[in-house]
Amino acid sequence: MQQVKKGDTVKVHYHGKLTNGSTFDSSEGREPLEFEVGGGMVIPGFDEGVTGMAIGEKKTIHIPADQAYGPKQEEMIMEYPRDRFPADMTPEVGMQLNMSNGSGQNFPVMIAEVRDTVVVLDANHPLAGEDLIFDLELVSIDGGSPLIIMP
Repeated sequence: MQQVKKGDTVKVHYHGKLTNGSTFDSSEGREPLEFEVGGGMVIPGFDEGVTGMAIGEKKTIHIPADQAYGPKQEEMIMEYPRDRFPADMTPEVGMQLNMSNGSGQNFPVMIAEVRDTVVVLDANHPLAGEDLIFDLELVSIDGGSPLIIMP
């Protein structure tokens, strides 16, 4: 029976939940997630979770924050003057925005708090600091490229 190993391209159906049971993402109703194991395309804990699985196997994995999106970083939370927002925009907690770092690179932020004169913006990944739970089902394995190619 073929088992997933580093370098394989796999297809996986998943249901991602927080430790409080709320769903943050799922492949239900969509194509399964396809990625190369060990290729840096998914969080490290997800790579480790599928390694060793066989086609058709289902399992639940628990990924601590440090193997997912890392801890929340305080330096990624900043105050932005409220009067610098467009006049026709009402900032609200939970609103997703894109900011520019001045070098032409955009990055997503979320409004964490609205005060009288400033808006607190959080540039951490929305799942930073969270332990994650995934229900997985391995759909397919496509073995990696062979190291030795026969003529």
